Amino acid sequence: MLFRVAWMILLVVAVRASDWPRFLGPQGDGTSTETNLVDRFPTNGPPVVFDLPTGIGYAAPSVRAGKLVLFHRVENFEIIQVLDALTAKPLWRHAYPTRYQDPYGYNNGPRCAPLITTNRIYTFGAEGKLTCVDLSNGAELWQRDTAKDFEVPEAFFGVGSTPLMEDGKLIVMVGGQPNSGVVALDPETGKILWESVGEKNWTGQPMLDWPGDRMVEWDRSEKQASYSSPVAATVNGQRLLFCLMRQGLVALDPKDGTVKFSRWFRARVPESVNASDPVVFGSDVLISSAYYHTGAALLRVGPGGTNFTQAWRGLGLEMHWSTPILHNGFLYGFSGRNEPDARLRCVEFATGAIKWERDESFAKHSLEQPPVFGRGSFVFADGKLFALGEGGLLAIFRPNPAQCEEVSRWQVPSLKQPCWASPVLADGRLYLRSEDRLVCVDIRRPGKP
Repeated sequence: MLFRVAWMILLVVAVRASDWPRFLGPQGDGTSTETNLVDRFPTNGPPVVFDLPTGIGYAAPSVRAGKLVLFHRVENFEIIQVLDALTAKPLWRHAYPTRYQDPYGYNNGPRCAPLITTNRIYTFGAEGKLTCVDLSNGAELWQRDTAKDFEVPEAFFGVGSTPLMEDGKLIVMVGGQPNSGVVALDPETGKILWESVGEKNWTGQPMLDWPGDRMVEWDRSEKQASYSSPVAATVNGQRLLFCLMRQGLVALDPKDGTVKFSRWFRARVPESVNASDPVVFGSDVLISSAYYHTGAALLRVGPGGTNFTQAWRGLGLEMHWSTPILHNGFLYGFSGRNEPDARLRCVEFATGAIKWERDESFAKHSLEQPPVFGRGSFVFADGKLFALGEGGLLAIFRPNPAQCEEVSRWQVPSLKQPCWASPVLADGRLYLRSEDRLVCVDIRRPGKP
């Protein structure tokens, strides 16, 4: 009997809803089922659990079973570091050398959030080192240099697509050549299970319905990897992978990588990326990009998953590096490529119609006006939207398609621009990352365990 109770406790710990074990949370959509969270912040802000300097990087942390995994860079090493999620006590670290240098002057740290399973951690470094370590002690189990293994052309801003675990396979958008845009690996060994998405999936795509859509010559810029991460969903009774590649959206069968359909979707110039994740609801898939008025499109997947129709196309959402939150038929997100373009918007999912918007450009800020967000990211939980702006402004919104309903805000004192990592919610705590700092705040209602 005692053994059975202990086994049940371990099972609950392994699957509890308050974990945030991967990019954009347990469902991969920026939402959590946690409850008993504050409706507004105290005057001086929520209690700060810890506030730590870190190495550099844009990777959000991940949390599972009381362990926080921070992926960052210190000097010439990428570091996988595990901390106690409540105290920040260091438990172990694993480091390996890196030579990545960002060609555009951004920091040289990793961009991808760690993926935590019950016993392993998977990280994807800025120059393409895909690493698997033991969760308990940090021992390296395997590592692949994807840039060499899959002939990956140099990317604009380093590697930025977080891997996904789906049906016992590690799904990685590596952007490899000639036919390895997406690969599935054995998570135990790192061996290739299948490779998919090559030039043949895009050659001959028709001209599409938008002024920015056009086919361009195949050069190195066309073959770069995407900064969006793969999304798995069940559509019309069939499990599919949706990968917003450099060239556009591809739907794959996760069993063997078979391409079900592809849709060209990218800006008209080489200096552009796709970075926001697809948003899937029912048989509909939303894709969006912020570069050169690419905008957004809603695709409706047909039976069998081998075709689609386009429900709408428009500029209502131009998502850059964050992914909008879908709630009760409406999308909430920070639209705009650069900070001067920043708009906080609510958009109807079914039609693309803008229900409301608010200018969040720093240019609007003055001593007489409250601070603005610039661009930012949302987490949805307990009926509320928790927003982190790129300048470290934290706020609570009520999702309301009729009007922008901000109920509370607090400038996190130690966070400065750029705060480009998505917020992380675990056990009633928000983990907030700038490029060189990690802050944990307690957002539980007073008196709640």
